[in-house]
Amino acid sequence: MIDPVLFPGYEPRDLTVADGVRIRVRVHSDVSASARPPLLLLHGHPQTHAIWHRTAPALAEQFTLVLADLRGYGDSSKPPATDDHAAYSKRTMAADLVSVMRQLGHARFAVLAHDRGARVAHRMAIDHPAALTRAVLLDIAPTLAMYEQTTEAFARAYWHWFFLIQRSPLPERLIEADPAGYIRSVMGSRSAGMAPFDARALAEYERCLALPGSAHAMCEDYRAAAGIDLEHDRADRDAGRHVEQPLLVLWGANGIVQRCFDPLAEWRRVARDVHGAALPCGHYIPEEAPDALVAQALPFLTHRD
Repeated sequence: MIDPVLFPGYEPRDLTVADGVRIRVRVHSDVSASARPPLLLLHGHPQTHAIWHRTAPALAEQFTLVLADLRGYGDSSKPPATDDHAAYSKRTMAADLVSVMRQLGHARFAVLAHDRGARVAHRMAIDHPAALTRAVLLDIAPTLAMYEQTTEAFARAYWHWFFLIQRSPLPERLIEADPAGYIRSVMGSRSAGMAPFDARALAEYERCLALPGSAHAMCEDYRAAAGIDLEHDRADRDAGRHVEQPLLVLWGANGIVQRCFDPLAEWRRVARDVHGAALPCGHYIPEEAPDALVAQALPFLTHRD
C-alpha cells in the first residue's frame, strides 16, 4: 500500500469499468474539495499515480483531483491480452477513464498527463470530445510522429520502446527476474539519474511492477502502441480528425523528446489550439520540476473558455 504521507487526506477507491476491469483511483476524503472543477491526473511508464505527490497540494487548491492508475499499472486490473492488443489500446484506456470520471460525477473534466498517460489523454480528446475540456500533455510528441521519425539516437535512448514490444514472454521474463532493477535502469538512465525520486514513491513503483501480471500488462501497453494505436492514429490522419480542445504541451529541456523531435510543431499537426514550452528538467517533469510545472499548468487549466 502506498505511503499515506505522500497523499495526506486522500483515500483509494476501486471503480469498475467495462468487462469488469477495476481502476484504482485516489480522491480527497474532504467532501468540500468536490466543489472545485475536476482534474484527472494520469501517470506514465513505469510508474503509478504516485508521480503526482509533489504537485497535488498546489493543484488541489484549484481542482477536485482524481489520481488514477492506468489499466495494467499500479493497483488497477491487469486484464488478459488479446492477439490485437486491443485490451491495452489507448482507445480502451481512454474509455476506462471517462467511465471512472462519470462514476465520480464528472461528465466534463480537464486532464494533466505524463508520458503513457498523455498518450491516453490524446486518444481521449479525439474519442470523447464532449467529456474533455482541455489537456496538459507532458514530455511526449504524438505516438505516430515518434514512430515515423525514429532515428538511431531515439532508438538508443528509448530502447525500452523496442524491447517491450518483443513477442511474449521474453521481455516479461526478463523484467520479472528483477522488477526493481528494470525500474532503476529505465528511470536512472535519464538526464537526472535517480536523484529526483522520493524513496517512498520509488518503493511504490517497485512494489507495483512486482505484482503478478504487471510486467505483461506493461508490455501489452507498448505492443498496442506499436500496432493498434498506430492504426487508430492513421485513421484520424486520413479522416482529417484533429484534437479540438486547447492543449498545453510541456517537455523537458534536457530530455530526448527535445533532442529528437519538435514537439510543438508535431502537436500542431494533430491539434487546432496548441501552446507549449520546454521546462528546465528531463523526462520526469512532475518529480523533477514540480514548481515549474504548476506555474505553467495552473493558468492554462484555470482559464475559462
